[in-house]
Amino acid sequence: MDVSHPDPARPLRIYLAGPLFSEAERAWLDQVAARLRAEGHECFVPHEETASLTEFTSRLIYALDGDGLRSANVLVAWLDGLAVDDGTACEVGIFAELVRSGGPQYRGIVGIVTDLRLQRRRSVVPGDGLNLFVAGAIEASGSICWSVDAAVAAIAALAG
Repeated sequence: MDVSHPDPARPLRIYLAGPLFSEAERAWLDQVAARLRAEGHECFVPHEETASLTEFTSRLIYALDGDGLRSANVLVAWLDGLAVDDGTACEVGIFAELVRSGGPQYRGIVGIVTDLRLQRRRSVVPGDGLNLFVAGAIEASGSICWSVDAAVAAIAALAG
């Protein structure tokens, strides 16, 4: 089967990236994952994957999340905040290079911005008020969306 032209009946595997250090951040990511799953997609959500761990090391997290990135078709990155979360920025960079490498299983990146501070600046500041390197990595293989609904539509477009 040619993975560059997906079977519409086959779900995409989405890596959902974003800050996950507060209860509120994890709850928001859980809501987005539930929406994506309701759309028929599989989701790799880092804090779900580590829920049963009793010990955290940098090597373990890097290996676990790296495997999640490599097994995904699409990266969805939550970009809210005064600055893009550093782990999310790293995941965007890694996935952008996977897409750029030409592997047909890697469809692209969808950024989600819901932060009113960024929404107000997007017409004033070049690059929508985001770090230009991160924004460029996303836009090179996908799009930055200003709502979850728009992100779901962008994911559908990447699915083919």
